[in-house]
Amino acid sequence: MGAAVRLSGISKRFGTFAANSNISLTVEEGTIHALVGENGAGKSTLTKIIYGMLQPSEGEVFIQGNPVKFTSPRDAIDAGVGMVHQHFMLIPTLTVAENIMLGNEHASLFQRLPMKTLKELIQKHALEFGLAVDPDATVANLSVGEEQRVEILKLLFRNASIMIFDEPTAVLTPSEIEHLFATLRTLRDKGKTIILITHKLDEVLSVADTVSVMRKGEITGSMPAKSITKPELARMMVGRSVLLRVTNPPSNPGDTVLQVNKLGFCTPHGEKKLYDLSFKVRAGEIYGIAGVEGNGQSELLQALYGLAPAGTLQTGEATLKGRSVLGKCPAEITRMGISLTPENRLKHAVILDYTVSENLLFGRHREPAFHRGAGFDNKAVSRYCGQMIADYAVQCTAPASQLLSSLSGGNQQKIVLARELNRPDISLLILAQPTRGVDIGAIETIHNKIIEARSKGMAILLISSELEEITALSTRIGTLYKGSIVHEFSQDEVALNRNSKDEFQKEIGLYIT
Repeated sequence: MGAAVRLSGISKRFGTFAANSNISLTVEEGTIHALVGENGAGKSTLTKIIYGMLQPSEGEVFIQGNPVKFTSPRDAIDAGVGMVHQHFMLIPTLTVAENIMLGNEHASLFQRLPMKTLKELIQKHALEFGLAVDPDATVANLSVGEEQRVEILKLLFRNASIMIFDEPTAVLTPSEIEHLFATLRTLRDKGKTIILITHKLDEVLSVADTVSVMRKGEITGSMPAKSITKPELARMMVGRSVLLRVTNPPSNPGDTVLQVNKLGFCTPHGEKKLYDLSFKVRAGEIYGIAGVEGNGQSELLQALYGLAPAGTLQTGEATLKGRSVLGKCPAEITRMGISLTPENRLKHAVILDYTVSENLLFGRHREPAFHRGAGFDNKAVSRYCGQMIADYAVQCTAPASQLLSSLSGGNQQKIVLARELNRPDISLLILAQPTRGVDIGAIETIHNKIIEARSKGMAILLISSELEEITALSTRIGTLYKGSIVHEFSQDEVALNRNSKDEFQKEIGLYIT
């Protein structure tokens, strides 16, 4: 068995910033090789070099022992390298077969495409690798797991022998993850080489043959996955010991803060997204909404925080301590006592080209505590920002002058959470994907702050596609499927099952697929 991929002295610089520094790495043929590290460690840059999306500043890439200089992904594909991106590259309005054929037609103008032969080949690969999917199905009608199978079939159709998977389980349910891992093992056993990027350490240790750890643009170690433990791997990634289980003492919920009753949501185009959605959130509890993305989570956020587009039809009720929130703007809703950390912080919560201090003040700049006369009280602002940075362990040296863009994704998310959790007179905190794109060290801080807020009596609505996060933090759990809560796990059920998280996550998964 030889090296499928060998990197020698690879460096990649963007101006004065070194994303990769003198990396040498060997990926053996017919293995699953996991690449792990915190955000900003350089994993994505390195795999983009292997796939031809970026060219190295220094060093050489060898594929199957041959030196290569890829100038585009097409060069990599021709050399047998394929990549399944975290966000799938599919055309929703085309069929499975058409998506697989797209860009690889091998037919001249006016020549009929060999669709019958293609469908037969799809069926052959589907049977061989456990990738069941209807070639004639429209992609828009597929589940997320089925869309991923189409992406893998695209690579097989292009005869890829080296396959790169970027965070492949980010939006999958437990059963879909099991199915994917079975497929990866089958691909490996049939001679394919898998490079797997993931931040989920349990997955690394369960499916990978070899794991390489990246930190600050360098490879800090490579070893057989069976030779290392999860705490050891986390320590290599972060540079310190990390508590991998959040301490979640029993909660004592109080009065109902948010009441949602038969909420319906219809887009301006007439598409129904929420159907008779009902649940409540009480003071001093975390109500977790579990579900695969695309089942109404975004529309629920839009309804509760006044972000729905013009022309949206909303029916039913959503009240905060008896007062309706439907039809109001975000500023009104904030004044009522709701705070939100949105799904996409870059789009809705921060401005990268503003300073850390300015981002900590957004939405709070009118509060009297920060003013002195007609202007800002700079000392009060400085005290507040310094306190937030210290309390949330934000890696920042000069908040008044340092741009938010200079911080890692995890530190940016801490800024959003610090700002929203510490608003005065807030009775409901809505957290949407609070640790998305956040590394393992920052997740520890964020989870502890969420539990701390709940323990102080805050009502928290947690919307997350990460079932491990839902089960670790929630007091009660509602499962969201096709716009409705189809099952609710009580406080006693969640507390009883929290320690058997794998089995509990599988049980939750039955209700969200």
